[in-house]
This record gives sequence, structure tokens and C-alpha cells, in this order.
Amino acid sequence: MSQLIRDGQWPMGTRIPSEPELVELFGVGRNTIREAVRALEHAGLLAPRRGDGTYVCGRNPLAGAISRCTPDPEITDLITTRRALESEAAALAAQHADADTVTGLKALLADTVAALDAGDVERYALLDLEFHSAVVTASRNPLLIELYDGIGEVMRRNHRDLADATSGTGHPRGHHDVVEAIADADPARARDAVHRYLETALDVTARDAAR
Repeated sequence: MSQLIRDGQWPMGTRIPSEPELVELFGVGRNTIREAVRALEHAGLLAPRRGDGTYVCGRNPLAGAISRCTPDPEITDLITTRRALESEAAALAAQHADADTVTGLKALLADTVAALDAGDVERYALLDLEFHSAVVTASRNPLLIELYDGIGEVMRRNHRDLADATSGTGHPRGHHDVVEAIADADPARARDAVHRYLETALDVTARDAAR
């Protein structure tokens, strides 16, 4: 079941099959299915809804662990964590990204800019997270990608607050600098570009909190 969730065959928000259907699907007993479902609920991947079955609520067990430890994280903590992971990921991406990867990043950036220009904060927030996730994926570091995927779910749950913090940070200039540094295979410049962009986001958040 966890693999079906991770692979996206059971997307977020999907109601999983009933217990008898799961027994037939996996060829195991009811007790085994119940134990597996309970384990996935504890891991933060599944959530029961009274009278309406069990639904997929997460893809990465790490996200569940993070949510249990810090159920209501501060936006500044999320941005600081992003800065630590994404700046190094961008440097690695500058070493490993090929032309197709750069093209994909530029396309994502164009969509993000369009959403911002249109004043669609919801779409901007989701595309912004997708852009940064693509940069991390371009690092080709499996452990870094896994760690980011875990906190990525936490960030998606707080995406509107993150959008408020980042929409006034000089975007799209900061994002453009990241992509250009990756395209130029310049790790130091890519690292610095992400660091500057998210440092500005921290400053915006601090100013808003002081009002």
C-alpha cells in the first residue's frame, strides 16, 4: 500500500479500497490489512473518516514524522530549512543538470511568473513549490531529494503563508538567477542565488511579524 501511495497510484485525497477489496488485492488476511492500515495511519499517509472510509493524506512517512514533532511549524523555520536544503541542491543541480532539465525549469518559472502577474496567489504558491522541488530533483542526490520531499508535504500544507512571504521577494529575478546559474553550470552562483532569495523571504516575514 505504501508503494502505491508513493508511486502516485493512490493520489492524495483518494479513498483507498475497502477492507475486503484490500484482502483480495493483496492476498492476505483481514488482520494483516488492518495492521498495515494502522501503521500507515500512524506514519501520516492515511487518515480515517468516520463513516466514509480511509483516505490518502500524505506520500512520505518523513512528512508524518515531522508533522507529529512540529504540528504547527513557524513560517520562518520552514524558510530557514528550505534555505539550508535548497541552496546546496541548487549547487548540485548546476553540476548535474542537462539541457532538458534547464528547459523544464525555465518552463516552470514562466508558469510561476504568469500566475504571479495574474494575481493568482494560490496557483503561484503551488507552482513556486513545484519549481523549487524541481531544482532539488535536479541535484540528483537521492537522500537530499527524499528529505526535501518529506518537508515538501509540510510546506504544501502551509503554502498560502509561504506565498505571502515569498511573493514580494524580488521574484521573478531571484528565480531567474537560480535558473541561469544552473544553466551556466556555476554551483557557487546557484547556491548564492537561492540563499539571497530565501534570506529576503525571511526579512519579509520578520517585517510582517513586527507590524
